[in-house]
Amino acid sequence: MKITEPTEGAPCWVELSTKDPVAAKAFYHELFGWRVEVSPDEKAMGYTMLYVGDAAVAGLSGLMQPDQPTAWTVSFAAADTDACAERITAAGGRLLVEPMEALDWGRFLIATDPSGAVLSTWQGRSFGGAQLIDEPGSLGWVELATRDTHGAKEFYTRVFGWSVTVGEMYTQWGIAGRDFGGMLDMADQFPPDVPPYWMPYFAVADVDLTAERAALLGATVTLPPTDVPDGPRLSVLRDPQGAVFGIHVAGTAG
Repeated sequence: MKITEPTEGAPCWVELSTKDPVAAKAFYHELFGWRVEVSPDEKAMGYTMLYVGDAAVAGLSGLMQPDQPTAWTVSFAAADTDACAERITAAGGRLLVEPMEALDWGRFLIATDPSGAVLSTWQGRSFGGAQLIDEPGSLGWVELATRDTHGAKEFYTRVFGWSVTVGEMYTQWGIAGRDFGGMLDMADQFPPDVPPYWMPYFAVADVDLTAERAALLGATVTLPPTDVPDGPRLSVLRDPQGAVFGIHVAGTAG
């Protein structure tokens, strides 16, 4: 990820919603060395910040709805959450959580794009988002898997103003010439019951060792370590509670 500072429209935070927060904290601590810090504010309902050293890199919470899946959610920086909500609905998206305050940390919403992929936006106040990007243990890339690549291009350029670079095998999203994510055409690669989704990739020093360690900790390796042509070495994992995420060699995405 070439964007390493808060930038409107760019990924700024990732958050895990899980059915077993205790087990998830233990898993990610062992895998990435993340330090766990639970908010002391009762209004935060046990919201947990995950740190690499003193830098916040991700959040973790329990499930808030009975039918909510265990999953990672990617947040994109917004200067005005309410204006972003209007653009999302005008472009055919749907609001799952209307714009609301998160203590004094910021203002956010949760939505789906027209194909059903879940995303969030974050308007930082006292907390701006990830304090480390594309270093081992932190967010390094984000990827949309969808069956409607044409519709996704129209939606996300309209909502966030992203640039779109189309290659033979892969499409990349960017802002001001700096790419931060990509889009995968699900086509026939996924079973028809798998819905579209956004997935974070975390940067690591060694993909093979990290994937091996994840498996020993109870994760499923859904894509073994692979060298992408003209891209990084990467792997895709499913944590013991079911959340899917990727890993790639730090400093090589984009």
